[in-house]
Amino acid sequence: MKRVYNFSAGPAVLPESVLKKVQEELLSYQGSGMSVMELSHRSSLFQSIIDDAEALLRELMEIPSNYKVLFLQGGASLQFSMVPMNLGKQKAAYVNTGSWSKKAISEAKKIKGLEIEEIASAAETNFTTVPTIPMVSQDMDYLHITTNNTIEGTTFFVPPAAGKVPLVADMSSNILSSQYTVSDFGLIYAGAQKNIGPAGLTIVIIREDLIGLNETPSAMLDYKIQADNHSLYNTPPTFGIYVAKLVFEWLKDLGGVAEMEKMNRKKAELLYSTIDASSLYASPVEKSARSLTNIPFITGKSELDKQFIEEAEAAGFLNLKGHRSVGGMRASLYNAFPFEGVQALVAFMQAFEEKVRGDD
Repeated sequence: MKRVYNFSAGPAVLPESVLKKVQEELLSYQGSGMSVMELSHRSSLFQSIIDDAEALLRELMEIPSNYKVLFLQGGASLQFSMVPMNLGKQKAAYVNTGSWSKKAISEAKKIKGLEIEEIASAAETNFTTVPTIPMVSQDMDYLHITTNNTIEGTTFFVPPAAGKVPLVADMSSNILSSQYTVSDFGLIYAGAQKNIGPAGLTIVIIREDLIGLNETPSAMLDYKIQADNHSLYNTPPTFGIYVAKLVFEWLKDLGGVAEMEKMNRKKAELLYSTIDASSLYASPVEKSARSLTNIPFITGKSELDKQFIEEAEAAGFLNLKGHRSVGGMRASLYNAFPFEGVQALVAFMQAFEEKVRGDD
């Protein structure tokens, strides 16, 4: 079966070895005669899966013992509401770096009695970089950032200093692909469908002193209830947790997050250097803020962009169309995307440019 080069921003490419392992175990997990998708979440077999997944994630991210790891549902978008519901008392600070942070701000503003202050924004630069963040007022309940912006292609490689204010990060698109120190954050959340596993699973890493601050209107939206029940308050996304465990094992075998970041930098640098050396393609993102995982580029002509996308798809390079809000092209190079795929894309880009220049 032929595999294509999948540049999707999410759901995204998974390691081929993991997919083969899933296929191998699909009908009977560890000789049980049942698929993982059929296992009770209260069974000893699944308990081992979720325990191993947590232990592996703790090892990979060096998560301190005073942090809880939760395996939840609802995607990162539900966290836009859960964070302010659980952590917000009076006022919270947000940094606007693009589409997803705008949605987080919008949802937080719906929480009654909570004042939301946008303390920094990249709007002045049309979201082509990340803003300088002023020292946040120490009476804020938390400071929220999006570490990597999938649509705009920008990244906070170094988190802002927030003093005693808990730093909350939507890390959906670069968790486990770049190194961060977990203790710099009060809470990290991430949808799984980019670097961890299939859509439907959400990871939350939360410092224990931030659990149980508020009563929420729903048990399902309460970090304390979820933590007290070890992510088993209701049926969790069992299959997603199983695949995540396999991905964590794959990443550990590769050498962990530090080694993964080296590989991601190698992939990104090849594509960025090709764009920068070209007279056809251009990157709209300031160099200091360029994402390693989501790389937008343009030709400057919408018809030429359209032609590029169509010809790329015919050649086996799928999902290169940029987000509808910005246009152009976007290559998402998540952890499981192979370096050989970037090399092939670069060769295609150079051949396309030569053809276009020859037609002029």
